[in-house]
Amino acid sequence: MYDLLVVGAGPYGLSIASHAAAAGLNVRVLGRPMASWLDHMPRGMFLKSEPWASNLSDPEGRWRLDVFCAFRGLTARHAEPLPLKVFAEYGLWFARNAVPAVDERIVTRVAPRTGGFEAVTEDGETLSARTVALAVGVLPFTEIPKPLRHLPPSLVSHSSHHADLDRFRDQDVTVVGGGQAALETAALLAEQGTRVRILARADRLSWNDVPPPWVRPWWRSARSPHSGLGPGWRNWFYAERPGLYRRLPEHTRTRIAAGALGPAGAWWVRERVEPRVEVLLGREIVAARHVPDGLRLETAGLHGGVHSLRTGHVIAATGFRATRSRLRLLSPELRELLATGADAAPEVGPEFESSYPGLFLAGLITAAGFGPAMRFVHGATFTAGTLVRGVRRRLRTGPAGWRIPAGRSAEAPLGVPLP
Repeated sequence: MYDLLVVGAGPYGLSIASHAAAAGLNVRVLGRPMASWLDHMPRGMFLKSEPWASNLSDPEGRWRLDVFCAFRGLTARHAEPLPLKVFAEYGLWFARNAVPAVDERIVTRVAPRTGGFEAVTEDGETLSARTVALAVGVLPFTEIPKPLRHLPPSLVSHSSHHADLDRFRDQDVTVVGGGQAALETAALLAEQGTRVRILARADRLSWNDVPPPWVRPWWRSARSPHSGLGPGWRNWFYAERPGLYRRLPEHTRTRIAAGALGPAGAWWVRERVEPRVEVLLGREIVAARHVPDGLRLETAGLHGGVHSLRTGHVIAATGFRATRSRLRLLSPELRELLATGADAAPEVGPEFESSYPGLFLAGLITAAGFGPAMRFVHGATFTAGTLVRGVRRRLRTGPAGWRIPAGRSAEAPLGVPLP
């Protein structure tokens, strides 16, 4: 029986596994490394976060993004967007060097059992563990507007459903949303010859400013410090103090998680959108139906009026909603035992443990508890160290016979289970 099963091998899962292995735990991580980045984001995209705020986390800080870039002869500079392809390659490099051997099978079910949990893999094997960390990323939580949900994937898809956009070349596509995913997807479509428009509820698009220089007078830094989520003291608090954020009243945390760092595009995508992409603002889809050669959308304006438009396909870049009901890989009895907050997401304690002892959660689904940083790679560092401390505490206080293994020696290679 493993001490910890990590379900998911994205930035959060890999970081947790690295910290767990260094703590001497008998850990196994399951999932295809960086699958969301490799299989669900179109070629040609860039990382919106600053490179220095996009590190996966190992306890000694050896396997950083800048180290990888130097190894590859690349640059990772402040205020210069990094190709998503490079970041995905960095994640694979981290997995090879900082994490026990990854089992690339997909977990289809997690259920409670005596003394812990069992996880069933896609080929039917059952693995047992005393604790489990779910680091399933964002894909289980895709959100598509209700008027579009009855339409088939040939007509409506989510922005995370595409590893490339070639199928839409020379077609007509409507991208719904006003955030980075919508704006960059529209830019890529326009650049390949697709007839594309953006449809957004907001009455204007928001654009992030070019970040201030890394080196600047002290008084400018004091007024608006850099942080992993952008400049400014509020962003600094969200990015660097998620433990304190969790101490805010629940209604305050829920409000901030819903509205902070709202939809906005990076400064470097603006010049690719404004000259080339039609933008329809202040409109919300109220109905949609299949017609020859595509679908007809009925939209309502913020200030009244109904408009119709025809398009060949809709890409909903409308984000993600992390709720308990969407954790479908949990057995129904386990899922229903999880306490939830006002936003229907599972509640987590100060060390990311859910209300079910031994089940830990990481990533987007913990944003209501620990703040907006959990929506970004930057949150993986705080999560990994804190969550593994929670796992060690749970192993100490679990049923008789549980134990924390002795610390791993410096010579013990990653990927070799401790006795």
